[in-house]
Amino acid sequence: QVQPVESGGGLVQAGNSLRLSCAASGLTFSSYGMGWFRQAPRKEREFVAAITWSGYTDYADSVKGRFTISRDNAKNTVYLQMNSLKPEDTAVYYCARRSTSYSGNSAMPRDYVTWGQGTQVTVAS
Repeated sequence: QVQPVESGGGLVQAGNSLRLSCAASGLTFSSYGMGWFRQAPRKEREFVAAITWSGYTDYADSVKGRFTISRDNAKNTVYLQMNSLKPEDTAVYYCARRSTSYSGNSAMPRDYVTWGQGTQVTVAS
């Protein structure tokens, strides 16, 4: 499997929005759930959001109501719409594919394979 490619990160002021994209490859994209994680300096990688192969979504409590994950199977792409950004959202954001097809969401990094290189999101106060 080819590594997914994240894009859309940048520097924004608190309260503004960004949309991250994750372009994956492979004819079986629609069979797998996808997840977004983030890692701030000197912190563990943490779960942000996930979407199953069928479109069911889950979110970390810290982003619920502000972030929206979605997918476009025709484009092999998963998105993360981030609204009302806060300085504590500053991190490198990674997308990854679930290791098992047709499975439910997971918040555990070990349940994902094929991680992207990440995209930096910086929120200024």
